[in-house]
Amino acid sequence: MTGSNMIDLNPEILAAAAESKAWPFEEARKIIARYKGREFPKTVLFETGYGPSGLPHIGTFGEVARTTMVRHAFRVLTEDKVATKLICFSDDMDGMRKIPDSVPDRAALEPYLHIPLSSVPNPFGGNYESFADHNNAMLCRFLDTFGFDYEFASATQYYKSGRFDDMLVHAAERYDEIMAVMLPTLGEERQATYSPFLPISPKSGRVLYVPMKHVDAKAGTITFEDEDGTETTLSVKGGNVKLQWKPDFGMRWAALGVDFEMFGKDHQTNAAIYDRICDILGGRAPEHFVYELFLDENGQKISKSKGNGLTIDEWLTYATTESLGLYMFQRPRQAKKLYFDVIPKAVDEYYSFLAAYPKQDWKNRLGNPVWHMHNGNPPTIDMPVPFSLLLNLVSASNAQTKDVLWGFISRHASDVTPASHPELDKLADYAIRYFDDFVKPTKVYRAPDEIEQDALAKLSDALAALPAGADSEAIQNAALNVARKIERYQDHTKQSPEGGPGVSVAFFQMIYQVLIGQERGPRFGSFAALYGIAETRALIEKALKGQLAA
Repeated sequence: MTGSNMIDLNPEILAAAAESKAWPFEEARKIIARYKGREFPKTVLFETGYGPSGLPHIGTFGEVARTTMVRHAFRVLTEDKVATKLICFSDDMDGMRKIPDSVPDRAALEPYLHIPLSSVPNPFGGNYESFADHNNAMLCRFLDTFGFDYEFASATQYYKSGRFDDMLVHAAERYDEIMAVMLPTLGEERQATYSPFLPISPKSGRVLYVPMKHVDAKAGTITFEDEDGTETTLSVKGGNVKLQWKPDFGMRWAALGVDFEMFGKDHQTNAAIYDRICDILGGRAPEHFVYELFLDENGQKISKSKGNGLTIDEWLTYATTESLGLYMFQRPRQAKKLYFDVIPKAVDEYYSFLAAYPKQDWKNRLGNPVWHMHNGNPPTIDMPVPFSLLLNLVSASNAQTKDVLWGFISRHASDVTPASHPELDKLADYAIRYFDDFVKPTKVYRAPDEIEQDALAKLSDALAALPAGADSEAIQNAALNVARKIERYQDHTKQSPEGGPGVSVAFFQMIYQVLIGQERGPRFGSFAALYGIAETRALIEKALKGQLAA
């Protein structure tokens, strides 16, 4: 992915963009319609939010990636005549309401409950002044590796520097109207103590959830009872107070003039509240895009504080950044599980889309995820071996280094080398890591029964009969010819070229269960061609002798 400011605006692209149904274009059109009949502002502002209560997770990255795609689509539709900016806003002035499970020493943070995250000591080590500073840095580090064009914004800095002062005074002036919006959304007990203003106690430094005794709009002050019972008056300016999170959303939109913000489905019911607060404070609510939530492997919502699901660094340990970008682009309004098993498919799909791109017309190119991921300029990469095939090659060969993998690859395609295909070289590293950590521990070889033994023996004989240098198609056809003559593997819903029954997927599933110890694998012909016919026959021999299942 890239945040390059250079975009291609040739007439064919502009014509295709005008009709494209890709979701980033659909969202960009909403922003254009927002200004129909009047001039665009000096800068159209896109915003994403981040709560640094835990380490950044992939869902957080997804907001920035997806928003960047909408921003690029907007630039194309407006022929790049309108300045744009993306702000990544961190709510680091929020109080730490609970201690995240992901910190190394939870007890050390107990004295800092309800202290603003930007004032909580950093538990992770390194030269970071606070818990929030560390988590903000982790977010920026990752966004920078993708080359995103963004501006980081800290709530603490915005509040303390006075950026929100005028709007906070305005909130004091419109206090009753804000309360009229908020109170009906609360239970009876919470109504009695609610205030949109959260003072920072001058004595304890904690964020206080207390009712207001008095709000003086003219003076720009609030009066409340501090934790020790002392009646205290504070200016709403300069970071002495912050707003509750729902009013804060609307206030920020009004203060900054945000034009577009996406958020997860868990915010959907509150969107009308955010919009109303923004309106009360004199702003215009931005265009929204509500995306479905990411789930862990158990179907539970991913949470920064729980640390479930994948972290950014974990994905990048086993796969390319582009594969992650693809996962973010696809079906944003559909709930998706985000755990290690999704990685191989995402890797292979990325290279498949990339390979298809040069052959497509502009209409289909603008519907291709790689156009959106690469700011309209996808790279040209030849990927002769899929990631899934590399994984099975590691599995069959027990390769511990990528040199072993390259031995097979180079023998299969002599003109393919680490120097000529550096992207494939990277995938070889990823494949070994992924196999060692996730595939190897779960491998379960099973012994073949009598029918399977006979099928494997016949498969070995068929492979032996192939001419030297037989390609993957010849190998696949040889395997199919073996299966067609075995009743167990006949599929009568399909038809063979000769008019007989087709082959059931159970045949190839058996091969992978017996020979590799996995439930599934890539196309058998492709695997055997890469691994080698002699090596595949040797693997079959081991299975028939009971050496694999043992």
